[in-house]
Amino acid sequence: MLAIERRNEILERLQREKRVVVSELSKAYGVSEETIRRDLEKLENDGYVIKSYGGAVLNENVNIDMPFNVRKNTNVVGKQRIAEIVNGMVKDGERLMLDSSSTAVFIAKALKEEKKNLTIITNSIEIVIELFEMQDWHVLSTGGLAMEGSLALVGPQTDQMLRAYHVDKTVISCKGFDMENGLTDSNELHARNKKTMLERADCKILAVDSSKFGHTAFTAIGGLDDISKIITDEKPEEQWLELFRKHQVECIWP
Repeated sequence: MLAIERRNEILERLQREKRVVVSELSKAYGVSEETIRRDLEKLENDGYVIKSYGGAVLNENVNIDMPFNVRKNTNVVGKQRIAEIVNGMVKDGERLMLDSSSTAVFIAKALKEEKKNLTIITNSIEIVIELFEMQDWHVLSTGGLAMEGSLALVGPQTDQMLRAYHVDKTVISCKGFDMENGLTDSNELHARNKKTMLERADCKILAVDSSKFGHTAFTAIGGLDDISKIITDEKPEEQWLELFRKHQVECIWP
């Protein structure tokens, strides 16, 4: 196993368990404790973990961007539930924009199993690869700056391409969803591209798992007035449902 693969697996374990122990990781991977300490030191330098005595804990700052391959393996069941709901809302022949979130990848996987003749516009390299074989679909990739670690194209060129189209539905996710601060993301370029996607759609869908509720990331995407529907994996608390009713935003969960 390559060192980067081992570090990604350690990050996945931290996402699940929040804490890891050097001695346990050493036995699990068949390497020395010193090798594991170097792995944790690299992860700490990258901002993903905080080293503690004998191990490390996950850095849960919402402004830290985990590698895409780690994010897409987090809360898989919740993302699949969201994808199933979105799939049921999409009709054959519709035009959609999908952002570069890991949730959007699950949505693309669900759509390709049932839908016909869709037009998908996305800045996600992962989604473009996922849908490459769909012969009756039109898949458009935006231009833009290749964002390291996120498998996304972002920036002003991305916005320019997105503004050239109007779609039936846009589906985005976010890093934080707070009652006062609205939808937020950890990266300004991502946030601006998501905002543009929302502006170019008739139906504006926020697909966000329950772990994002009550958190605020670095930069704003928009507020509830910018959203038509919210799709999540668990029933929100009543205070959230009351807020959605106030803003006339439909919330759907399994």
